[in-house]
Amino acid sequence: MKFKNLILVFSIVILLVILFAVFVPLLLSKPVLNEEVQNGIVPDELNFRFLTVPLLLFMVLLLGFMGIFFFYNYRLFSLLEREDWPALAYYLEQKVFIKGKYKTRYVQLLASSYLVISDFASVLTLENKAAVVKPLVIEKNVLIFGAARILGGNHTEAADFFKDHIDKGRIKKKDRQWVRWFYGFSQLLTSDFKAASQEFISLSLISRDAVLTGISAYFLNSSIAKNSENSVECLANAEKGRNRVIKEIKNANGWKNEVSKMSGDIHLAIIRKYIDEAGNWIFGD
Repeated sequence: MKFKNLILVFSIVILLVILFAVFVPLLLSKPVLNEEVQNGIVPDELNFRFLTVPLLLFMVLLLGFMGIFFFYNYRLFSLLEREDWPALAYYLEQKVFIKGKYKTRYVQLLASSYLVISDFASVLTLENKAAVVKPLVIEKNVLIFGAARILGGNHTEAADFFKDHIDKGRIKKKDRQWVRWFYGFSQLLTSDFKAASQEFISLSLISRDAVLTGISAYFLNSSIAKNSENSVECLANAEKGRNRVIKEIKNANGWKNEVSKMSGDIHLAIIRKYIDEAGNWIFGD
């Protein structure tokens, strides 16, 4: 759904709630007798009206806030909607480099835009500048900055980068095991099959992410087992990982559904081919 349509729908819902809060008490109201007031009796209709006033005020404020937020970010939303990545990168460069707004979402979007247009050097430039101004945004976007190194062919540097960030506490919880996976993947790209097998075996056995488990098991079965001194161990653990995935998501459609939930993660786009291959291997399609 387009951003403006999403905002419009949400605004209509809020307006309906406001109209409900305004007119329902009026429809339910009836004349209040002086005797009731003198005796301290408050009709239920008045109680209902008092309860809706705070809701009404909240909804009005929320609607106003949404309007301000939408118009303030209209340029950003429109560029995202058109998928005009060069223009989006230029727009965000003004925000980040010129105005110094190193907000996490700006840095993430700018780095992602660079990846889409294959400007990997600019991703690293952004990382270097952000590391001086706001180091925290690096830890929150480890996967994107590491992916730029992989795509740029700097596999050894990528392995070192991911290794340095594996145990950083500020990394998002859902990203921590993916940092470990990309560390193993980087080692695989450098032909360090021993280091790669250690990571993939561990993730195949303990990861709670079905896609991560499956792709770890897939690489153990395909690339690593053929080049490892412990091929039997790799194949055995690959099969264990495969069985864990089958037990959790049952079939190929379940796999596709899990993958679709991650479609917005730019760092996974670079390994989408392997994710699809892993699904085919697991479910025998």
